[in-house]
Amino acid sequence: MKEMIEQRRKRAKAIKEYGTLRKAVEAGALEQFQDVSLSEAVVLGLVNQEVRTFVGIFGHGMTDVGEALRIYEEEDVIKTYNVRNEVEASHIASMLRWKYNQVSAVFTSIGPGGMQATAGSLVPLANGLGIYYLMGDETSQSEGPNMQQIPRREQELFLKVLSTLGPAYSLHTPEAIFTALKRGDATVNGKEKRSPFYMLLPMNIQPKVMIGCNLLEFPEKSPESKVISIDQETYNEAVDAICSASRITVKTGGGAANIDGKVLEEFLELTDAAYVHGPQVPGIYPYSKERNMSVGGSKGSICGNYAMNECDLIIALGARGVCQWDCSGTAFRKAKKMININCDYDDLGQYNNSVRIQGDAQEVLIKLNELLRGRNLNSDPEWIKGCVQKKEEWEAYKKLRYDQPVLEDPKRKKKILTEPAAIKIACDFAAEHECIKIFDAGDVQANGFQIVTDEKPGYTISDSGSSYMGFAVSSTLAFAIAGNKDYPMAFTGDGSFMMNPQILIDAVQHGLKGMILLFDNRRMGAITSLQNAQYSIEYKTDDQVVVDYVQMAEAVQGVKGFYSGETPEEMKEALAKAYKYDGLSLIHIPVHYGDDELSGLGTFGDWNVGNWCERVQKMKHEIGF
Repeated sequence: MKEMIEQRRKRAKAIKEYGTLRKAVEAGALEQFQDVSLSEAVVLGLVNQEVRTFVGIFGHGMTDVGEALRIYEEEDVIKTYNVRNEVEASHIASMLRWKYNQVSAVFTSIGPGGMQATAGSLVPLANGLGIYYLMGDETSQSEGPNMQQIPRREQELFLKVLSTLGPAYSLHTPEAIFTALKRGDATVNGKEKRSPFYMLLPMNIQPKVMIGCNLLEFPEKSPESKVISIDQETYNEAVDAICSASRITVKTGGGAANIDGKVLEEFLELTDAAYVHGPQVPGIYPYSKERNMSVGGSKGSICGNYAMNECDLIIALGARGVCQWDCSGTAFRKAKKMININCDYDDLGQYNNSVRIQGDAQEVLIKLNELLRGRNLNSDPEWIKGCVQKKEEWEAYKKLRYDQPVLEDPKRKKKILTEPAAIKIACDFAAEHECIKIFDAGDVQANGFQIVTDEKPGYTISDSGSSYMGFAVSSTLAFAIAGNKDYPMAFTGDGSFMMNPQILIDAVQHGLKGMILLFDNRRMGAITSLQNAQYSIEYKTDDQVVVDYVQMAEAVQGVKGFYSGETPEEMKEALAKAYKYDGLSLIHIPVHYGDDELSGLGTFGDWNVGNWCERVQKMKHEIGF
C-alpha cells in the first residue's frame, strides 16, 4: 500500500506540473506504462480532461475512489467538496458549467445517493450542460444482493435506468476506463448539445489494478467546435422567406445564450424584426432597445406574446420548443412559415413548415447577415410601431403593480409587500451592485422573468427547462468554488427553499458570500394560481404553519438572517445590510397572496395542462407547426 501511495503521489505531482499525461511522459517525468488502480484511473483520466472539481457525498460504494481523490487533493491537483445532499451536488456542478463553463464531477455512493444525483441531473439534461457523474454500483460477481442496489436479481439495473436519461457506461473491467473517458468527453465536451455522462463503478472493480497501464491511452479534453450548415440552398430559402415576410419576430432559446449582441442587433435591423426572448436568455439584446419585446410564452408578457401571436414569420434561435416557450405550440398563430436555427437536428425537427438551418446560432446569423445586406424587404412599417405600443402597455401594466407595493394579506391579516414589488426591488438592487440573479422554480421564477430587464447577458440564470425546486439556493455554492468572483442572489420561494435548505450549512463550510431572498407566501403559489385559473378553487397547495426563517438561518453559526419588513423602504434597508455581510445572508420576505389582481403579473399565453388541454391541442393542430 505504501508503494502504491508513493507512485500515486508521483503521478499526481507530474500531471499538476505538466497539465496532461502526454506532456508528462514526453518530458520524462513519468514512465509510459505503470500499474494503476481503476479508482485512480478515473481520477487521473478526468484530471487529464481538465476536471479539477469533485462535488458529492461519500458512502460505502465510493470509498476507494475517495482514497484516490485524497492523495490528489493533498498534492493540490484537485479539490473535493463534500456537501449534504446529492441533488445539491448536481445543482452546484450545473452552475459551475452554466456560469463559468467549468466541467466538474458529481460523486455518489450506490443506491439512493445515486438516484438523488440522477434526479438532480434533470437540470443539466434540460439545459445542455456537460457534467460527469461517478456512482458506486453493485459488485460484478453478483455474490448476493448488495445493500442499496435495486432489489431485483438482474444485472446492471442502474445502468438501464441511467441509459434512459443519457449516455451511461459501467466500468465492468478496469481497462474499460479508456472507452468510458472517450465517450464521456464526447458527451460532456464535444457534442453540439452537451449532456451529463453517467459512469458506474462496481465496488469490487474500483481497487483492481491494471498492470502496465498505458498512460498515453488516456484521452484529453476535446477542443470546442462549432457546427454550421454549408447548404447554400437552405440559406437562400431562408433569405427569400425573410424578404417576402412583412411582420417578423425573432425568438431566442437557451441555445442562443452565447450570441454576440452586435451580431444579433444587426440581424434584427436587417430583417426589421421584433425580438422576444425565452426566460433563460435576458440581456443578450438589451431590454431598453426598441425592438426588444421582453419575454414570451405561457406566462409571457403583453408585448412578447403579441409579437409571437401576430408575426407572419417566426425565426427561432437555439430553442427546443419547450411547452411554455411556445405556448404548447399555439404562440405563432398567424405565422405562415418558420426559420429554425439549431445545432441539434432533433430540435430542428420540432416544427413543421420550417426552413431548418443546422448550426451554431451566431455563425448562422453571421452568414445570413452577409446575404441580407442590401436586400429589399417587404416589412410592414406599422409592425414595429405596433409592437412598441404593446411594450408601452406592458410597462404601464407593471408600473401599476409596482406603484401599489403593499396589500392587505388575507392570511396574515396585515399589509405586506406584493411579490412583484418585492422582486422588482431586489432586481433593481442586483443591477446596481452587478449581482447574479438565480431564480428558483414556481411563482418566484414566473414573476421574475416577467420583471427582469437586463441590459447585459449573464446576470440572470433561470432553470426554466426542468424548473427544479431548490436549484437556485443549492447552486449558489458554485460561486464559492469559483472563488467568489461574483455575488449571487438566489430568488426562492418558501416551497423551493425547504426542498434544499442544507445550503445554510454548506455555505459556511465552503466560504460562500451571497444572499438568499426567501419570498414567503405560505403556499405553492404557482400551482395555487393554476388551480384557481382552471378550476376556481385551491386544493392542497396551502399551509397554515408559521416559520421563522430568520431564526432558522441563524441556527447555523456563520449565516446571518434578516427580516425584510413590510414596506419598500424597509426591504431596501434589509438588502443593504445583507449585502454587507461577509458570508451567506438570508432575507425572509413575507409576500401577499390573494385575489387582488395587483398582487401578480398575470398570464398571457396558453399551456397544454389540466382542463385547457382540449382547447389548446385543437388550436395547435389548426396552426399546424
